[in-house]
Amino acid sequence: MKGLDKLELLPEPEDSRILSAIDPSAVGFQDGWRAEVTGWAPREAAPIVRLRRRKFLATNGVIFAILVIVLLSVWNSGLLFIELSPPKSEWANEQSQVADFSELELTGSGVKVCMVDTGLDLSNPAFTGLQVTFKDMVGSSSSPIDYGFIAHGTLMAGILVSGSHQQGIAPGISLAMVAALGADENDMNSGSEQKVADAIQWCQDEFQADIISLSLGGEQNIEMMNEGSSVSAVRRAVDSGIFVVAAAGNDGGPEDDGLVSVPGNVPRVITVGASTQEQTVWENSSAGSQILSNGSMRQNPHMKPEVVAPGENIISTGIGDSWYSSSGTSDSTVFVTGALSLILEAFPEYKPTSSSNGECIDQVKISLMNTSLKYDDSITHSNQWGYGQLQAYDWYQELATLAPTC
Repeated sequence: MKGLDKLELLPEPEDSRILSAIDPSAVGFQDGWRAEVTGWAPREAAPIVRLRRRKFLATNGVIFAILVIVLLSVWNSGLLFIELSPPKSEWANEQSQVADFSELELTGSGVKVCMVDTGLDLSNPAFTGLQVTFKDMVGSSSSPIDYGFIAHGTLMAGILVSGSHQQGIAPGISLAMVAALGADENDMNSGSEQKVADAIQWCQDEFQADIISLSLGGEQNIEMMNEGSSVSAVRRAVDSGIFVVAAAGNDGGPEDDGLVSVPGNVPRVITVGASTQEQTVWENSSAGSQILSNGSMRQNPHMKPEVVAPGENIISTGIGDSWYSSSGTSDSTVFVTGALSLILEAFPEYKPTSSSNGECIDQVKISLMNTSLKYDDSITHSNQWGYGQLQAYDWYQELATLAPTC
């Protein structure tokens, strides 16, 4: 009640819910006498602690206002930094068995990988110390640059060679990046087939690659009498024993044309679809047809796609100190490229030589077919998931038991 808010409240000893109002100046004065008079003896009577709400709320309001002003001042001064660690996609390394190589201390050392993409931006600290051979077929830059609307090549390179945060699969490889694609008027990454073909030939003739990684693809036209220049360049590479890993394409779903992208349609190419964290086929991953343009059927181990690998919400390097999440068969392609790099380091006898004719590719692909994780044990190959999901360590282990016949 009004007028009593300055008094202390003393509970009755028999029923603490009954309170007596006392003068606060008497608190602590002759406690023993007061306890005896009020019936509390031999214990001492102690007033209950009471919050004076109006004063409390007003005080909090003032304190809150002061804190807001201080925080705004610090924020505007740039002195306050709240750093949240970017996410990772370690599940992808574990699911594909790439993580199992850690005990073998394989990094891809001695293996030459050539990527054809939008280029590479080295501003991300994850690329500190990275040595890369760069070829520009879009412009005339002598140093690495990424021409993509989204830095696609930088993303793909990070999956392979990142040195921090989300570690690359094969950071010890010798990397070449050919910029053959760039942003177009529709804010898409595209390029001419001839530039892609020239890039593939450069990877073979100038860089002398062991693996060519193509996280790109064009539409197939099975009615064409002659194959395009990129397909011809890829055929020349694989027939020389150079491994080519290519994306199946991202036109899956109800409108899928049933054809993997070019040049993933070339038989000896390892064509890669995308899988999810739930170990299903990513909804946009392109299906393949097992009928060749001449009407004949594809044969094992060259049915399309050959394999699926993690390709949904993959974390990789962006421009500057940034990390992006990416989904697509482009990402999946690099997982297979990375795993193959580790395998070729362990078994260099499968690397191309001046006398190679592609038979080593066939043998390595048979092991890939045998060790991929089947979604249905009763089916050897599916138009959607190929021979199954990449199991990189099983792939390595089977090759360890075989003697090269190529």
